[in-house]
Amino acid sequence: MFRFFAPAYISAGFVSVLIGYAGAGAIIFQAANAAGASTAEISSWLWALGIGMGVGCIGLTLWYKQPVSVAWSTPGAALLVTSLPGLSLNEAIGVFLFSSLLITLCGLTGLFRKIMDFMPQSMAAALLAAVLLRFGLDAFVAMEHDFLLVFIMLAVYIVARHMTPRYVIPLTFLTGIIAAAVMGKIGAFHPEVAFTKPVFVMPAFDFPSLIGVGIPLFIVTMASQNVPGLAALRTHGYDAPASPLISWTGIIGLILAPFGGFAFNLAAITAAICMSPDVHPDPKKRYPASIWMGIFFCLAGLFGATITELFTAFPSSLVMAIAGLALLATIANSLHSAVQDEDGREAAILTFLVTASGMTLLSIGAPFWGLVFGMVAHLVKKRFTAVKNR
Repeated sequence: MFRFFAPAYISAGFVSVLIGYAGAGAIIFQAANAAGASTAEISSWLWALGIGMGVGCIGLTLWYKQPVSVAWSTPGAALLVTSLPGLSLNEAIGVFLFSSLLITLCGLTGLFRKIMDFMPQSMAAALLAAVLLRFGLDAFVAMEHDFLLVFIMLAVYIVARHMTPRYVIPLTFLTGIIAAAVMGKIGAFHPEVAFTKPVFVMPAFDFPSLIGVGIPLFIVTMASQNVPGLAALRTHGYDAPASPLISWTGIIGLILAPFGGFAFNLAAITAAICMSPDVHPDPKKRYPASIWMGIFFCLAGLFGATITELFTAFPSSLVMAIAGLALLATIANSLHSAVQDEDGREAAILTFLVTASGMTLLSIGAPFWGLVFGMVAHLVKKRFTAVKNR
C-alpha cells in the first residue's frame, strides 16, 4: 500500500496529465468554440474528458494489472476545429455519439485485434518511436529559447540517471519547477476552486455531418491514436487484449458524448511515460503510475478550470523539457526493438521515417500512412522470400 505512494508513480502520473493538458488543452477549447459551446458547456467538455480518461485509466489498469492509459483524441480535436463550424452543438454531439459507436463496434467485432495481431512487432516499435520522437527533439528545441532552465534540468537528469534511476524524473521535474520559480518564469496563478458542472446536450443526427465529420473522426482516432496506443503496450511487453480495450474506450465515449466527451482512445505518448523503466525496473510493478494518472485526470475533470490554469502557469520550455526527458528511455528501447530483427528492419525503418515525417494525406495523419507503407514493404518482402525459397 505504501509503495503505491512512491514518488516515481505520482510523478509519472502527474507529468502525463500535465503533458496532455499543456500540449492539447488549447485545441480542446478551439474545438468547443467551433461547435458554438458556451462557457459552461466548454467547462462541461473538460469535465467529461477528465472523468472519462480518469475512470478509463483506473478501471482498465486495475482490471488487467497493466498500465493501460486512456486519453482524448488530439488529432480528433484538431479535425473538429475545422469541421464543426456550420453545425449546431446538438449535431456535434450526434457526431460524437456516432464516432464512439463505430469505435465500440470495431472493438466488439474483433477487427482491431486482427489488424494488430497481423502487424510485426518491429513495426509497432518503430511506430511508437516515431510518434515519441518529436517530444524527444522538442526538449532540445526548448533549450534554444530557454537555455539555462533546460540545461539545469538536463544536468540533473544525467546525474540522477546513474545515482538514483528510479527517481530521475521526479527529481528533474522538481528541479525544473524550482528553477523556473527562481527565474520568475512561473505564470500568475489565481485559483478559484469550484466543482465543474456537467451540461447535458441533446444530440441531433444529421446524415451529412455523420458521414462528413463522424467517419473522419472515427478513422483519425483509430489510426492516429489507438494503433500507436496499442503499439505502446505491446512494445513494453504488455498483453492486455486489444478488443476489450477498444470497446471500453468507445463505451466511455457513448456515455459521455452528450456532455462533451467527443472521443476517447488508448494513449501512446502519455502512456509511454507510465510504462518507462524509470517508473520501476520491473514491468509488472509499473501499473500504479497509470492509476495516479487516472486520479489526476479525475481531479482535472472535477476542477477543470482551476487545473487548466495551474498547468498553463508552467512555462512551455519546462513542459517540453520534462516531456522529452521522461520519454528518452522509451524512445531508446523502441528503436532497439525496431531494428533488432534484421528481416523486418526495412519495413520498420520505413514505418519510422513516414510516421516521423508528420505527413498528412486525405486528412489522415502520418501514423496511419507509416503503417500502410511499412506493411506494404513487409508483405512484398515476405512474398519474394517465399518465392525464392520454393
